[in-house]
Order: sequence, then C-alpha cells, then structure tokens
Amino acid sequence: MENNQTLITEFILLGFLSGPGMQLFLFIVFSLLYILTLLGNAVILGFICLDFRLHTPMYFFLSHLAIVDISYASNNVPKMLANFLNKNRTISFGPCITQTFLYMAFAHTECLILVVMSYDRYVAICHPLRYTVIMSWRLCTTLAIISWLSGSLLALVHVLLLLRLPFCGPQEVNHFFCELLSVLKLACADTRLNQLVICIASVFILVGPLLLVLVSYMHILRAIFHIQSGEGRKKAFSTCSSHFCVVGLFFGSAIVMYMTPNSSHPEEQQKILSLFYSLFNPTLNPLIYSLRNSEVKGALRRALGKKRST
Repeated sequence: MENNQTLITEFILLGFLSGPGMQLFLFIVFSLLYILTLLGNAVILGFICLDFRLHTPMYFFLSHLAIVDISYASNNVPKMLANFLNKNRTISFGPCITQTFLYMAFAHTECLILVVMSYDRYVAICHPLRYTVIMSWRLCTTLAIISWLSGSLLALVHVLLLLRLPFCGPQEVNHFFCELLSVLKLACADTRLNQLVICIASVFILVGPLLLVLVSYMHILRAIFHIQSGEGRKKAFSTCSSHFCVVGLFFGSAIVMYMTPNSSHPEEQQKILSLFYSLFNPTLNPLIYSLRNSEVKGALRRALGKKRST
C-alpha cells in the first residue's frame, strides 16, 4: 500500500471558518493588532538602544523578548491575513515546515526568556547589593544565547520527527498556520513517537520553567514584605505583577494547548488559544512590561523633549 500512496506537496490552511463579512472583520481587527505589535515592540527596542539609562540587564532581556514577539507574530500573522482575502489558501510543504520550525523555536525561546527575566527580578529584589556582580553582562549574554539555542534545537527535534512521516492526504490543515499538532493529524503513519516527544518537551519547556518562575516569585514576595519603604514596595510590586501577568497568560494558554487531551477542547478553541501566544501576547507585552514602567516613560519624555528642542 505504501508504494501506491501519493505524497502531497502542499497543504490548505482552513483558517477561521466563517462568512465573507466576518472574514473581512477579522482581517481588519488582526491587521490592527499586528500593526500595534510591530510598533509597540519596535518603540521599546528603539528606547532601549538609544537611552543609556535603559542599558541594564532587565531591559537587555526585554529587548530580546521584543525581538521574539516581532518574529513570532511575523511568522504566523501575514499568511493568516492574506488568507482572509484570498480564496487560494494553499501553502507548499517546505514553507509549511519552515513555519512550524520558526513557530516552535520562537515559542520555546520566549518561555526561556521569561524564566531568565524572573531570575533577574529575583536577584534584583532578593539580593540588591550583589545585583551588579551576579547579573554581569557576561552572564546576561550567556543566558540569552542559551535561550535562543535551546529553543531552536528543541524545535529542530520536533521538525526532524515530523519530516520522517509521510503525508498522503487529506491536505486540509484546520488552523490559520502550520501548527505542529494540526499538521501531525494529516500524517499517514503512526505519530505516537511525535506525541510522546511533545509531551516530554512540554514538561521541559513549560512545566519546568513555570515551576522556576513560581519559586522565584515566592522568594520575591517574601522579600517585598520585608521592604521598609512604601515607595520601594510599590515599585517592586508593579514590576513583578506585570511580569507575572504575562507569564500566566503565556504559560497558561500553552499548557492547555499542549498538555491536555485533544478531545478536551475543540479545534476552533485551539485556534483561539494559539492567538493568545502568537498575537495577543506580543501585542500586550510592550504595554504590560514597559509602557507602564516609569523608566520607559522617562525615556519617552526625554525623546519628546529633544525633538521639541530641535
């Protein structure tokens, strides 16, 4: 039978199943969110690069998070927007696998960057006198490189296991991009090994990092309650609550997506969950992390002041 199977060379992205009017509405909404994602994260990157007061470990990691968010959204959203207006929703096998790899690589990297950012806050609040010694630029650079390499290597493992499978039909991917689980459903072979690796990787990249974040915040909260200054306690709470909010949104939606049985949530719900960490989170991150931050607001005021003076 394997000799009679014809391997497919392209997939069809079904996207959101709705009428033409709703498709146009979704195109407008998601286009605005995508533009806000690009502008918000680009502004944050610009401030961090141009203002020497923001050349600290916290904003160094925030700049990497902004790069991940821009790349993350740009990998998935443009094709989704094009499909809202185009009846031909095909994507070739090669670009589809590339999209899957980049999506997984950016997702894994963001998980690790969030953990590193929580460690940075832990050192800043629990060991303030040793902060500059512990969070040296050498350590910061090493942690950033490890996050990017680990995320890419783990994504490569998923893609290599995916490439060993034959795809002989059907062609319809019931998603708005080549999401790993949706593509696996089209394989004409046993995917239990892939599912097992996804489960193990989820423990390594989701549960493990989330536990590290929770442990860090337990120590952070205990340290905050011992801060004598009311202003210092308020500032610490503001910084940490913003970070913990984004951690909860990102890890929560990802754990529901990849660590619960497929039968527990329908495919349309999976698409909405995917939107949380591929579009909504990248849009909200600049607002939650930075635009509420007094140091970034100060950088904005200084930039506007220079513009007016010229």
